[in-house]
Parts: sequence; C-alpha cells; structure tokens
Amino acid sequence: MISLKRRGLLGGAGMVLATPMLMNRAAFAQEQVAPDPSKAADIDKIMPPDTHRLKLGSFEVVVIKDGSRASGAPQETFGTNQSAETVGALLEQNFLPADNFVNSFSPVLVNTGSDVILFDTGLGEGGRANGMGRLIEGLMAAGYTREDVTVVVITHMHGDHIGGLMEGSEPAFPNARYVTGQAEYDFWVDPAREGTAAEGGHKTVLAKVKPLADKMTFIGDGGEVVSGITGMAAFGHSPGHMIYNLESDGRRLLLTADTANHFVLSLQRPEWEVRFDMDKAAAAATRKNVFDMVASDRIPFLGYHMPFPAVGYAEKLDTGYRFVPVSYQFDI
Repeated sequence: MISLKRRGLLGGAGMVLATPMLMNRAAFAQEQVAPDPSKAADIDKIMPPDTHRLKLGSFEVVVIKDGSRASGAPQETFGTNQSAETVGALLEQNFLPADNFVNSFSPVLVNTGSDVILFDTGLGEGGRANGMGRLIEGLMAAGYTREDVTVVVITHMHGDHIGGLMEGSEPAFPNARYVTGQAEYDFWVDPAREGTAAEGGHKTVLAKVKPLADKMTFIGDGGEVVSGITGMAAFGHSPGHMIYNLESDGRRLLLTADTANHFVLSLQRPEWEVRFDMDKAAAAATRKNVFDMVASDRIPFLGYHMPFPAVGYAEKLDTGYRFVPVSYQFDI
C-alpha cells in the first residue's frame, strides 16, 4: 500500500510538493558527479535513474537501476571453462555481440504497507565516478527517501551489493534495521580471509557491514524477514548467498539475486563456470535447482543482473532455460 503522502506526489497540487524533491535529487547528483553534457558517456549521469514499479498483491515493488557498464570479453566472466569461440557463438545466436556484454545492477524496494524493505544497495560512492551508485537518486525518483527505508536485506556480501550501505562514515539508511544470512556474514568477517583471494571482500565487509552488526538479524534457510518475505539458501555464488520469496494476496515473486548473472550465458548454460562464483560446482547446482523450480512452477523472478527492469520468467530450453522478460503480467 502506498501512503497518501506518496500518492500526492503524482498529480494536482502534489506537483508543488514534488519540486523540492526534484531539486534535492539534482543536488545529490551534482554533489556526487560532475557530468559533461557534451560527452555521450555522461548522458546517464544527467538523466534520472531508471525505475520500474509493479504491484504484487498488496505489496508495491520498485526496481531501481543503480547503473550499468560494458564489461568486455564475455568468456573471461561467463563460461570460463569454455572457449571464447563457444561463448561468442551462443551470444551471436541470441543476437548479442560476441566480444562484449553489459552488466547492470538492480536493487529492489518492497513497500508492504507496514515496512519499506530494500534488497541490496548497489555500488554506492565507489561507483559514482563511472555513472553508477545511483540507488539513492532512484529512490527519490520513485517518491521515497533514504529515511523511509525500515529494513535493508543483503542477499550476499559482494561489493556491488553492499557498496551503498554507508555514505561516508554514516549509515546510508539511518532508520533501518538489517537482515542477512548468518553463513554469509560469518564467512566474510572471519580473520581467516586475510591473505587469501577473499581478503579484499573481507576488508570491504569490515568497512561497510560490520559497523551495522548491532542492528542486524541473521537468518538461515526459511528465515522470515517480515510476513510474506522468506529467505532461501542458494549457496555457491558466495558461501551464504540467499534468495528471497515474496508472497502477497496469492501473488508470488522470487528475488534470485546472483543465482544467474547473465540472461543468456548463465540461464541457457547453467553448468558453465562463472568467474565470480566462489564455489563453481555448488553455484551451477544451485542455478539448476532454482531455475528448475522457477520454470516448472512458472514463478516470476527478479535477478539482480538481468536486463532492466530485471523481471521475467524462465522457460525450459534444452539443458537450460530461456529468459522471458516481463510485459504486462503485473499490470492486471
């Protein structure tokens, strides 16, 4: 349910109220980046962030595009156990360039009527020089502020999910409590990560997550965030990676986080190894289990790195799945 205050922003006299919000959004953007409108690469810094709103029963769901970037050389990230030619051929078969791919980042806000819950926080300050880290602007564009968020859920603790937890040395969402997986937190704060390949992530978690630990609830498989939102263990991409099942008034949406990170390469070939999957065999098994369920039960899902607005369905295809983008299913 949307509050009357937010509905008022959408029309009539509410336009007067909207003006300061728009000014604040512009001021925030200007404070963080100094875009040059003569450069095509800076256009995304000038335009408001993309947002997409849908209804799930009595829940309002808002997808916010924190940013996107071309990342080059797909086989160096997806299908690392395949040849570049094999990976490129699958991309071309799906009308995509063989030598490049675009990665986008989509945090999700869920307004249950009682709570305003944010799932993941994007890249934050560290991404803004490159036109990313736009979550807070996106919240404002959707009619919310940082102060409105009452719960922040972290699906896992890779940098593009926790980067926006802090603004400077202060919590970015000052009125929020936090929920995350117990196994994930325990892994990243463990001093045993020092001197390993996970040391960089360990340091980021100590800086961004650990200062908030006194406001955190740690859950495992089946743990409840609030009524209608339940965590599910989906380990492999990271040691405690969690996905979340949303249900309201008979409607369902699965937030799959980083279970699949590319709508072609990860879904059509779920067994292919992915560079950022920390346990590659477990991640592949989790992809198959999760998307077998999504496809068999025809559950809509929202994947953090799917093409914006990141919502769709999975249809069984050969040994994998075909991504079917959402259209008007949530409008009626």
